[in-house]
Amino acid sequence: MLDRSFLRTPVAWLVVLLPLASVIAGVGLVVIAVRSGSSDAVIDTVQRTAQIQVTELGPDERARALKLSAVLRVDGKSKGVELLPVGDGLAGLERDRALTLVLSHPSEAAQDRTLQLQPSELGWHVAAELPLDHDWLLQLAPADGAWRIRGRLHAGQLAAHLGPAVGGE
Repeated sequence: MLDRSFLRTPVAWLVVLLPLASVIAGVGLVVIAVRSGSSDAVIDTVQRTAQIQVTELGPDERARALKLSAVLRVDGKSKGVELLPVGDGLAGLERDRALTLVLSHPSEAAQDRTLQLQPSELGWHVAAELPLDHDWLLQLAPADGAWRIRGRLHAGQLAAHLGPAVGGE
C-alpha cells in the first residue's frame, strides 16, 4: 500500500505530475500538427524530386520580357478591386480579356480567393469585398496562363504593386 507521508512530500508530486504533463503536452502537439493541414503554402505547381522542388518560371519570364507591371487598388467605399496598368506592358495587351487574380492568405489556404477582373475604362475591375486585416499574396494572370505577375497587399493598405517574380539581367 502507498504510504500517506509519500503524498505529502512535494517532490513526490513532481515525480507523478511532470511525466503526466509531458505526455499531455506531446498528445496536444500531435493534434495541433495533424489539424494544421498541408505544410506547403505555395500555390504554384511544384515537382518534387527527393529534397529538390522545381516550378515552372516560364510565365514569370514572359512577364519580364513584356515589361508587365500594374497597381492593384482596393476601394473600400464601392467594395471593389481595381487593377491599373503601369507603363506600356499591360496597356499593350488585349484589353477585352478578363484577368484572373488569385489572393492567397499567407498561412491559411482556406481563406484564399480567386477573382475574375473584367475590363473597365481605366484597366480591370471586379466588385468584391476584401478583408484587409491581414496580408494577401497576389498573383495576376490571363486565363491561358501565358504570363503572371505577383505582389503583396500588406494588412491595412489599399494598394499594391504587381510585377514579374524574376529579376532583370
